[in-house]
Amino acid sequence: QVQLVESGGGSVQSGGSLRLSCAAFGYTYSSTCMGWFRQAPGKKREGVAAIDSDGSTSYADSVKGRFTISQDNVKNTLYLQMNSLKPEDTAMYYCAADYDYCSDSWSLASRFAYWGQGTQVTVSS
Repeated sequence: QVQLVESGGGSVQSGGSLRLSCAAFGYTYSSTCMGWFRQAPGKKREGVAAIDSDGSTSYADSVKGRFTISQDNVKNTLYLQMNSLKPEDTAMYYCAADYDYCSDSWSLASRFAYWGQGTQVTVSS
């Protein structure tokens, strides 16, 4: 059974950095898409970044140049390095995985079969 466990969230000041981790258990990294989503109170879940098993990445325009998604297959862990954080980045961040290539649907939450519990990121001014 696949389980995704997130960590690394917290409270930081504007301009600070955080690295989120998503440890995958019972998940094989082959022909898969893994991504990070975020959801603020009263808003829809938004695709932040995604990465294919071949290393190809996609980013939302709002985070491009500031966030970096990566994966370590040896450690079975997905990462999201977040730099130059802004108050607008405040949200619950979720890790997601699916057994298919990301393609153009990487930002659609409905396509992902597996989800983590979420980790809160709060950025103050």
